[in-house]
Amino acid sequence: MSKNLSSIKGLEARKAAWEVLQAVGRGAFADVALERIFNLYSFKSIDKALITELSYGAIRQRYFLDCWIDFLGKISAKKQPPLFRWLLHLGLYQILKMERIPPAAAINTTVELAKKSYLKKLAPVVNGILRSALRCKEKGCLLPKKSNPSLELAKNESIPVWLAKELIAWRGIENAYEVAKAFNSINSIDLRVNTLRADLNEVKQNFDSFGIKNKLIPNCPFGIEILAGVGEPKRWPGYAEGKWSVQDRSSQLIAPLLDSLPGERILDACAAPGGKSTHIAELLKNKGEIWAVDRSNLRAQKVLANAERLGTKCIKLLVDDSNDLLIKRPEWKAYFHRILIDAPCSGLGTLSRHPDAKWRINEKNIKELVILQNQLLDSLAPLLISGGRLVYSTCTIHPEENFLQIKKFIKKHSEFSLEYEKQIWPGEEWNGDGFYIAVLNKVIT
Repeated sequence: MSKNLSSIKGLEARKAAWEVLQAVGRGAFADVALERIFNLYSFKSIDKALITELSYGAIRQRYFLDCWIDFLGKISAKKQPPLFRWLLHLGLYQILKMERIPPAAAINTTVELAKKSYLKKLAPVVNGILRSALRCKEKGCLLPKKSNPSLELAKNESIPVWLAKELIAWRGIENAYEVAKAFNSINSIDLRVNTLRADLNEVKQNFDSFGIKNKLIPNCPFGIEILAGVGEPKRWPGYAEGKWSVQDRSSQLIAPLLDSLPGERILDACAAPGGKSTHIAELLKNKGEIWAVDRSNLRAQKVLANAERLGTKCIKLLVDDSNDLLIKRPEWKAYFHRILIDAPCSGLGTLSRHPDAKWRINEKNIKELVILQNQLLDSLAPLLISGGRLVYSTCTIHPEENFLQIKKFIKKHSEFSLEYEKQIWPGEEWNGDGFYIAVLNKVIT
């Protein structure tokens, strides 16, 4: 970070957030871009928190902020140079969405960033647009209302228009707003206690003693919700000792539904980063044969790292494409008692954690994912023993990836019956990620 920025309070943090917005605008993942900034520069914890809030907040509100640029500027947001567009997002987000930032500080720092960059000549334009936004806010002005319900939902809750249209079709207008609001909420951090090394009360008491606010998650037997963390999770008590993992409460429902028994052979077909593989091993008390398969070697290494930290010793790692398992390992036909397919999906249920994903995913992507999911189900079905159980799960809310996918599979594979399915929607009282779960049994022959 250049030295000439250090004299203005908060400017370095805002410049860092602007760099994150630029990187995401070029296609980077938000968490990767943020981690790169933290590794590149030395920031205090308070500055890291501000950078995270500014960058993630502006990414969440991208469409909403674009609508304000369209309303206040002479040129539409999408026709603006990206560098200028993301800088306006940074300033507008502070003015329109952050109560704790004084408007003068938001405007002055944003204009100063323009002056110290390639946007020097546009600094007066930045100043004019931000001051116009502040006057609108002070007068209680709102953006013009759209006559189309999908456009109005997209504008108000800052989601893609295609997703707004789908949400209304799936849930009706009122419930669509609830889901969209959940996309823009900031979730707490959920932990799963590792029963191989600790129990729920022990972990809770450790957090209590360190002054980290937490509470047990109802109907989630291994779950603790962290209400206000101190620093990074890896530095919290019990992490290094493998007493817990970070895992959303909805995701914690999956492994128990396999209903695995000690000594059984289990396949986790899309295993990385290993949250569900290690959960299965914990439930089995390390007494079983768990094959964790993932086609990415880099991601597969995370399975190993997590398994080592948690002490789950019955996991065997295989780097391969699960679609090819029957061809490459014919001895695995009717070999596994349980199969988990936590399928690659659009991730529409986790947009609160991955706000950049809603601007990356589109209808074409989803169609491609539906084909991949179908291939996985078809390829892995023969690996299950007669009388075995297959659990299919996704962290999305799109019907084509979920219950319609399973309906199509059962129609094609009459040897399978549906025992249970559930769609969890963001914004429901459960307060977890959006998830779909289907439990299928293979008929005994």
